Order: sequence, then structure tokens, then C-alpha cells
Amino acid sequence: MAVSEVSGNPIVPRLGPTRRERTRHGPPTRSSWCTASGSLPRSWEHWITHYENRGYRVLAPGYPGFEVEVEGLRSDPQAILDLTVPDIIAALEGVVSGLDRPPVIIGHSAGGAFTQILLDHGYGAAGAAICSAPTEGVRVVPASQVRSTFPVLKNPANRKRAVGLTYEQWRYAFTNTFPEDEARAAYERYHVPANGGILWGSVLANFQPGHQDTWVDYENDKRAPLLFVSASDDHIMPPAVQRSNAKHYKSDTVTEVRQYDGFCHLLPAQAGWQRVADEVLEWALAHAA
Repeated sequence: MAVSEVSGNPIVPRLGPTRRERTRHGPPTRSSWCTASGSLPRSWEHWITHYENRGYRVLAPGYPGFEVEVEGLRSDPQAILDLTVPDIIAALEGVVSGLDRPPVIIGHSAGGAFTQILLDHGYGAAGAAICSAPTEGVRVVPASQVRSTFPVLKNPANRKRAVGLTYEQWRYAFTNTFPEDEARAAYERYHVPANGGILWGSVLANFQPGHQDTWVDYENDKRAPLLFVSASDDHIMPPAVQRSNAKHYKSDTVTEVRQYDGFCHLLPAQAGWQRVADEVLEWALAHAA
């Protein structure tokens, strides 16, 4: 779950051919696919440039209806209200299935859950879930997460609303380790209202019968390798959530957790993000199926 759609969708870097392709065509080349995605492409602006400078093609599809920029969504949040998880997944699957080779999928926050769903559906050569929202069945709810999501969850009527955060609420949930000036700049550049229905749906998924929108098969042995990236000072998706989510996977497929100290939830835009981006890329290259 996520209070804001700042970095929703997955990034999807295509980081090289499969093992069979390596055998047939030699080692990976730097002209491979890199697909980056956030709820808005702006969410991944630093990572896109970073990976492109290393020779990868990066795609950054936004959510359905998010063809406008942040400012447009703030003034007219109807596209946010219209979002559903199945529509987001279908749109992302359409992008990934159109590539000539399976990409590596990287998602942040809600996009971490979407990354897990895409991998479970058979897409991608590897995946990384950064400060990930939990998939169905993860019941760990730290106190800082309750405080971070309270502006949306305090009122059931918010299930049919797009709910914005004040700067103070944003700072606590997303940029609590940023210097004040950088936190304010991030708020102005990235914050858009949250889809209350999606957040409420992720909470209720553990209490309703049957598979809900964020369900994955934790025993799927055909899933591509998955890396959970955890930020030590993340208030909204703390390390305990990442560890619990990873422990749910019972298959033999590689599932790892890496924690980065000193980072908060908006890790992709925090000073020092380059190290994380490089290490995620290296992990993906080493594990891509």
C-alpha cells in the first residue's frame, strides 16, 4: 500500500539476454532494454538518466490515465480516482509483453507490490522491489506505517476519494531523513493525491475471502529472482514489512533482502541513490533468469 502514488509503477530495466541467448549470441550488450516506471515517469527521472548513461534503454510508463504531469493531477485528480490495481497490472503487462526480450522489473512502494505480481504472472528476467508495499498475506503493521497511512485510512469514505497529504504528513511518511530544503522540493515535484480505494483495498485484502488484487503465489517456482530493497529509516514501508514479505516466499527461486542504512521511503530520490541503483543493476545482471 502507498499513501501517495509518487513512485508507484515498476521500473523495468532489460539488462541482457537469457542464459540460452548468451550461449547463442555471446555476452550481454549495453543496448539491452531498461524499462523504468513510476506512477508518473518523473518519479524515476534520476534513475532513467543514470541507466541510459550506462547504455541501457529505459522505459517509464505511467499509470493508465496519467498522461499529464504532477501539476495536472493535483488540479484534476479524476484519473487517480479511476485507477484500479487490475487496470495498472494490465497496462504494465502490455508494455512488458511488447518487448523483444524479458526485462528486469524494478518497482518502488506500490510498484514493489506490482513488481511482485508481474513476476508471479511470468513476466521479467528478474525483479527488485524497493521499499515495497506488501502483497496479500503480509500482516506486519509497524506503528510508523499506521501513522503514515492514517490521513487516508482515518475515514472509510476516503475509499472513493483522492487524498492529498500536507507537507508535514508527506515529510514524515516519505522524506523524514531529507534535509528540510530537499524535502520541500521533493514535495513540490512529486506529491500527488493517493487513490484511497487502492490503499483501503490493500488493507482489507487480508480480511476478505478469496484472492484479492495484490495476491501472488508464494510457492511459484517459475517466478524470476526477486530482490527486496529495504530502507532502514522508512516510516511507511519499514524493514519489518520487507522482511516479512520476503519470508512469505516458499519457492526455491532466489529471493533476497538488502537493507540500506540512512535511507527513508523516497529512496530513489535521496542523496546516495546512485549506489542503490548500481547495486540493484549488478544484482539483476547476476541473477537474471
